[in-house]
Amino acid sequence: QLQLVESGGGLVQPGGSLRISCAGSGFTWDHYAIGWFRQAPGKEREEVSCIVSSGARVIYADSVKGRFTISRDNAENSVYLQMSSLKPEDTAVYYCAAVLGCYPGAKADYWGQGTQVTVSS
Repeated sequence: QLQLVESGGGLVQPGGSLRISCAGSGFTWDHYAIGWFRQAPGKEREEVSCIVSSGARVIYADSVKGRFTISRDNAENSVYLQMSSLKPEDTAVYYCAAVLGCYPGAKADYWGQGTQVTVSS
């Protein structure tokens, strides 16, 4: 019954934009920070962004700062990642996770299945 489900991935041209979504159910949504992570083949998982439970504070990896925007709608149990100025190196499977705080090494209790984002011409 507990779920995190990502959606919105796809193929986009370099320089383009895409919004991916994370919807949660079956847990106390507004007690959790939500992180976005990505993993490309042969590379380690990278935290891209995180938003605290209230939405008041956000963090971004240096690699995406200024290009990606995270937001959440607690009434809809949803978190969004708006991605713009996309680069081929942004290609990865993107995962959301329910995290115990937006801090390095914070424990992720729940993970989604991921959505593929491919940036290619």
